[in-house]
Amino acid sequence: MSHAQTLIPAQPAPKQAHKPITATRITGYVVVAIWIVLAAALIAMVVSGWDPEKFTRYGPRYLHGLYTTIALVAISVFFGAILSLPLAFARMSKNRFINGIAYCYVYVFRGTPLLAQLFLIYYGLGSFRPQLEAVGLWWFFREAWYCGLFAMTINTAAYQAEILRGAVQSVPRGQHEAAASLGIHKIIAFRKIILPQALIVALRPYGNEIILLIKGSAVVAIITVLDLMGETRYAFSRTFDYQTYLWAAIFYLSMVEALRHLWGWIERRLTRHLKR
Repeated sequence: MSHAQTLIPAQPAPKQAHKPITATRITGYVVVAIWIVLAAALIAMVVSGWDPEKFTRYGPRYLHGLYTTIALVAISVFFGAILSLPLAFARMSKNRFINGIAYCYVYVFRGTPLLAQLFLIYYGLGSFRPQLEAVGLWWFFREAWYCGLFAMTINTAAYQAEILRGAVQSVPRGQHEAAASLGIHKIIAFRKIILPQALIVALRPYGNEIILLIKGSAVVAIITVLDLMGETRYAFSRTFDYQTYLWAAIFYLSMVEALRHLWGWIERRLTRHLKR
């Protein structure tokens, strides 16, 4: 049995190759420096323009608007997810009639602005008050909050249906065939084999959709819903201070960042078995 007589001496680490200074790198440094200067100036303006009286007067209204925004987004995402399930199955259906109806729904609500849909629901359905009263739905569509919730729900349902459809179709066909070869029922195979894999694929698009909905929810302020943007408009109409909108932007940014970190943690938990 052979063995080494001498040890190989330790070798120094290889020298790191210095990247050449190019015009692209210089431009990047300049852009980053400009953003740092702007951020510092913005912070300085906020500190110098701080008014404790305005904070005391309008701070609770901002918190109320923040709660309204979070409630609108959370409820609309929940009911949109429920509505997206039959829509996604209809989009994958081989029945041309069912597939066509689902396609038209997704096409219309993804191809038109949320603001236009909100106006059609809030102002358009008001023209059918006698018919809505006859079926007992006027109590719902006469309230701006419910109209905003309804518009956001049917809008996000169209996006979530396409996200879910694409995720389900991304699962390899062999997974379906393997489940069928083991005699597993299609519903059980979908719930325990296909859907978990599809949700991992759909996780990031779902996060992006929620972020877009958070920012898009500001349009409900136009129909007198006192969400975060609605309370901001109220504060600005009383103070004419541009910093009211700056604080609204900070609140929106905080919500998006909190959701981004939460989504990253969920993704790491769900995909920990995929990391090597």
